[in-house]
Formats: sequence, C-alpha cells, structure tokens
Amino acid sequence: MRRVLAVDDSEPMRKMVGLVLGSAGYEVALAPNGADALEMLKAGDFDLLVTDINMPVMHGVDLIGHARRLDAELPILALTTEGQEAMRKRGQDAGANGWVLKPFKPHSFLDTVKELLG
Repeated sequence: MRRVLAVDDSEPMRKMVGLVLGSAGYEVALAPNGADALEMLKAGDFDLLVTDINMPVMHGVDLIGHARRLDAELPILALTTEGQEAMRKRGQDAGANGWVLKPFKPHSFLDTVKELLG
C-alpha cells in the first residue's frame, strides 16, 4: 500500500485530504505543520508528500526544500490556496512536482496523485 504524508495547518482540510486519499486505498499520515512533517519524513518511509504552502511553524516551500534534500526522488504535491505564479515558481524551484489549488475536486486531485506516483 502506498504511504502518503499530508500536511496542512487546517484540521478540516487535513481530515478531508485524509478521507479522499484513504478512500482511494492509500495509507495516510497527517501532520499539522511543516516541522512535524519533516520529523515524520525523517522517521518514516513515504511514497508521496502532499503539503499546504502557507502554514505557521514552517512554510510549505521550506518543507518542500527540506524534503527534497532528504529524498531526491520523493514526489511532492503542493495543495494550496496560493495561486500566484511567483509562489508556484518558488515551490517548483524548491522541488514540488505538482500544484493543486484549493478547494479541490477529489477526482481530479486523485488523478494528480496517481500521475505523480506513476
């Protein structure tokens, strides 16, 4: 079973992402911020990182950069309300493989996840 780490400072959004991914057969771990997620990435073995961008404690772009240095092959998907091209470029430069805007449609979100996981 593929393991996904989903990071969002909004508990309702974490729950929704967990439900959508779980219903599609993924094993999901949830983190409330980038710092907690980074510790989970160091301790665990994940097939995909899904992260918010604008979060307290550690910004999503910083998390993406740290995650990329830990694992150059890990697929990373930003799931965010941040639609500005400059922020998207920062995320891609840090190592994000995909960018999905909130609110998301579960079906298209899962299509993106499947595409990133190959």
